[in-house]
Amino acid sequence: MQTITRLFDFPYFQLEKYNMDRAFATKYDGKWTYTSSREYLQKANAVSRGLLRLGVAADDKIALISMTNRTEWNIMDTGILQVGAQDVPIYPTISEDDYAYILNHSGCTYCFVSCQEVLEKVEAIRGQVPRLKEVYSFDTLPGCKNWKELLEIGADDGNQQEVEARKAAVKPGDLATLIYTSGTTGRPKGVMLSHDNIVSNVLSSEERVPFEQGGLSLSFLPVCHIFERMILYLYQYCGISVHFAEGLDTISENLKEVKPNVMTVVPRLLEKVYDKIIARGADLTGVKKALFFWAVELGLKFEPYGANGWWYGLRLSLARKLIFSKWKEALGGNLETMVSGSAALQPRLARIFGAAGIPVMEGYGLTETSPVISVNDQRNRGWKIGTVGRIIPGVEVRIAEDGEILCKGPNVMLGYYKDPERTAEVLSDGFFHTGDIGEIDADGFLRITDRKKEMFKTSGGKYVAPQLLENRFKQSRFIEQIMVVGEGEKMPAALIQPNFDFLAEWARRHEINASGNAELIRDPKVQERYQEEVEKANEDFARWEKVKQFRLTPDAWTVEDGHLTPTMKLKRKSILERYRDLYDDIYRQ
Repeated sequence: MQTITRLFDFPYFQLEKYNMDRAFATKYDGKWTYTSSREYLQKANAVSRGLLRLGVAADDKIALISMTNRTEWNIMDTGILQVGAQDVPIYPTISEDDYAYILNHSGCTYCFVSCQEVLEKVEAIRGQVPRLKEVYSFDTLPGCKNWKELLEIGADDGNQQEVEARKAAVKPGDLATLIYTSGTTGRPKGVMLSHDNIVSNVLSSEERVPFEQGGLSLSFLPVCHIFERMILYLYQYCGISVHFAEGLDTISENLKEVKPNVMTVVPRLLEKVYDKIIARGADLTGVKKALFFWAVELGLKFEPYGANGWWYGLRLSLARKLIFSKWKEALGGNLETMVSGSAALQPRLARIFGAAGIPVMEGYGLTETSPVISVNDQRNRGWKIGTVGRIIPGVEVRIAEDGEILCKGPNVMLGYYKDPERTAEVLSDGFFHTGDIGEIDADGFLRITDRKKEMFKTSGGKYVAPQLLENRFKQSRFIEQIMVVGEGEKMPAALIQPNFDFLAEWARRHEINASGNAELIRDPKVQERYQEEVEKANEDFARWEKVKQFRLTPDAWTVEDGHLTPTMKLKRKSILERYRDLYDDIYRQ
């Protein structure tokens, strides 16, 4: 059996071990199209031969920008890496200015885009990127070369020996990809990950996930992010058939079509799913409504491994039969595991989905660590709610004196591209300084408490950990996003983006008429209701941590408008600048 040391070894391993008829599935014109393990490699080799004929040299950089995950992305990935070049996956939703910066900083010579929307953004800045030779698209678009033209260039296998020679020259420690982190401040940083960085992470993570050959997965998190990309290699390694969702707005339909056993999620998605389920429950009446919320209350007390005793277990089995089975059915009916990453998961979500028989295994990591550092595992008592699991094999974690999590192992990046100074800031003695604050408990579980750079001190000298507050406040159905502020000020306060859909429905029921969001959030009844939510959330915190004042923002916080990074993290500096008037209204009255 093939030894895997480089990323392009995964598809060969899959072909040899599983030889799958349905390695990947993408929907075109409303119909699923399947790609076998063999066809995957045939096309990847055609890509490699085509790139060689275009003059692509070892260490050249090629950009991949796709609005949705799709089979073509994976074929291109393998085809690029086989010739010793590196790919540069780019978030499709970032600004044109950031497109230009990344394409220039990385020195990309070719760019492959998914669709018209992405093409237009690339074309808008193409004149600013002198090294970019050509743009190809996956969709058939007027005035743009199609990626199938590259397959045609590589159709003749006369130079396959050259491809084999290039493959043989690629070493495990060689650079494989540049991933530009979205960054909450400043320009994106190009994280250099080697083949070994990611391969080691896949093989170590495999020991922690109960993936079984022949299983089905649904992939929708951006593949330009290392979390989903690593998982796609892991699926290939485990013989899991990958179905690519058409988009975020079609996940419900795709879940029912595919009926996956596993999928990766981010907490924001689970929050939205949970809120939608609760809203449906609120519309019930009589006994049905009472039963629904009895099950929810029971679920929110869930602990793994029968820790709540036999009487709880008896009631839970009844709740699963009467209520939670319908939740599972809405997610396709076969979902056994969800793996969560990218941000902190609220314990209540871990409890309720665990109670529903759809456990969420929360993990932790960063782009710079390829990404997994730790992850929960339902087996062998390796799951503890409120933690990000135990450290994966081969990785060492230390907690510094100030509480910062330090990580060392084969998964730690080579450094930041063309940026030795910033590399030196985060790498010392082989340890990567994560910027996260955490602790390891007596059972070896890692718990994240906050971001080191985001903690602040009030004028009274008390430290405040904003993420802890924010995660608690977001449990309210009224709150979509929140940013706790107050560095150097006398007290913590908050800027809150309401959940406008939920707020509009609440306002309708309470006969509040408003011509728009700006008028709605100024309504005294609305302000009073949010004050109740703030006071309720404050109960969980010490006196100096409590949010004393808040202001509601009239617009939604989005990636496109610069409030959030593509991974839905707050761009704190940007939000503060945008709502400086609200901030001043709190502290400068």
